[in-house]
Amino acid sequence: MNNSDLIVKILKQAGVTHGFGIPSGNVLPLVEAMRLGGMEFVLTAHEGSASFAADVMGRMTGRPGFCIATLGPGATNLSTGVGSAFLDRTPMIAITCNLNTPQLGRRIQMWIDHHALFRPITKATLAASHDNVAEVMAQALEIALSEPMGPVHVDLPEDVSLAAAKDTTVPGMVEMKPVSARASEDVLETASALIAKAQHPVAILGSSAMRMTDPSLLKAFVEHHGLPFGASTMAKGMIDEDHPLSFGCIERACRQMQRKLIQSADLVIGLGFDTIEVEYEAWVGSVPVLSIDIEDPDVATSVTVAATVTGDLTDSLTRLLKMPAHNNAWRKADIADHRKAFNIALRPPVAKFSPHEAIDVVRAVLPSNGIITYDVGAHTHQIASQWVAHSPRTCHVTNGWSSMGIGLPGAIAAKIARPDLPVVCVIGDGCFQMTVGEVATARRQGLCIPIVVLDDRWLSLIQIKQEKRQYAQYGSQVEMATYEQPPAHYFGVPAIGVRDAAALKAAVAKALKSEGPTVIEAVVDAGHYMDTVFD
Repeated sequence: MNNSDLIVKILKQAGVTHGFGIPSGNVLPLVEAMRLGGMEFVLTAHEGSASFAADVMGRMTGRPGFCIATLGPGATNLSTGVGSAFLDRTPMIAITCNLNTPQLGRRIQMWIDHHALFRPITKATLAASHDNVAEVMAQALEIALSEPMGPVHVDLPEDVSLAAAKDTTVPGMVEMKPVSARASEDVLETASALIAKAQHPVAILGSSAMRMTDPSLLKAFVEHHGLPFGASTMAKGMIDEDHPLSFGCIERACRQMQRKLIQSADLVIGLGFDTIEVEYEAWVGSVPVLSIDIEDPDVATSVTVAATVTGDLTDSLTRLLKMPAHNNAWRKADIADHRKAFNIALRPPVAKFSPHEAIDVVRAVLPSNGIITYDVGAHTHQIASQWVAHSPRTCHVTNGWSSMGIGLPGAIAAKIARPDLPVVCVIGDGCFQMTVGEVATARRQGLCIPIVVLDDRWLSLIQIKQEKRQYAQYGSQVEMATYEQPPAHYFGVPAIGVRDAAALKAAVAKALKSEGPTVIEAVVDAGHYMDTVFD
């Protein structure tokens, strides 16, 4: 057994089933070990896509996502998705293969200091050597799976990967490790008293809640006290958004309506709300905050923090549920009326086929348990606010890192992780151009993924920001030519052009029954973004 064989064996024992990346000479020993060890290597078109796919794989499975790159430009490309996992707190093992050990640090082609590169965007960056591979991998897994979770980088010189393993110890299954802190009884009693006193409390679910092993505690808690609740972008679906207490996603499209409701409350309860998504001071106003999370909230001095329940989230909610329920003055009709008005505002009347119409079509065709992955741009705001998520881990985007490029590789990972569930990817034309090569990855993997490209010819979010600042709309136009139909295929994948809701509905329904991916180009008029995205 060489060290590459040992790495694969340890990762398999940890529940890792796939690795994403691009091979090079330095990477080949690890790829060969994956082949021999029964772990699938998924060839992506770009290392950034490999790390984005590993990010979503980690979210879907609760086990570390795994991505691989060569040294130098491979490592810098990989760093984009690694940073995403760091801020969005996804367990990941990112391995960069490197020169032979005696060459490290020399002025040799492609060499850079990988540890300096990854140190700011990982929980740890570790160096594999001839005699420490088993120890390093065990340490990497433990760190990645400890709350707050995140990526760990391991640098693997080629001579180390090929050397005979000196210690062939394979640790047992590494379990997810919650924060060790436990909220005190006094703090819990303070929280209960705050909820009892409040006449119009609201709860906001955040991304820390995504990693709970028992998300039903969230639903039990809001029902226990009759709390109207919203969700951050990442936490959509942690409670079914069709729940009568749900008032939707915050800080996306039509955000001012959500802020008005929240700021009419007298207590905001952050349930696993990680401020990396959006800081409290942006939306909470003068309403006091009760934070129930794994860490104390990072807030400006303008925010009144009434109490913090800091510790393992499952433990805190379990103990709070044993305390008395408290009634409040909210009427169900208040929330229903707000939600109705919010949804109307998200769908302003339009003369032409619009993004909000396209999103509704996809939601109607996709089964309730289906998974959507989407990318970063103006459509992110619209999807996050408009899409109704019915269950956990069915909406994937990046909000902490907020980088373009996650949508298509995220869909590939989601479909690999859950082949039993339908998966659809909705991305903008700019995002599609950035990651179009991954269409071939989906085809090679034989993945049924409708890829709906919202083609409005602009980087619409940038276009809107330029208009708001009275700048010229320069450098944000994606496509200048006019055309009626796209090519017949991309990389052998069928490409369909649609121009209205009926055609999109038929195309998505057909694509969900195919044996591979389908590109569906929906040409839309994004004029309503000015009314909904920056309201």
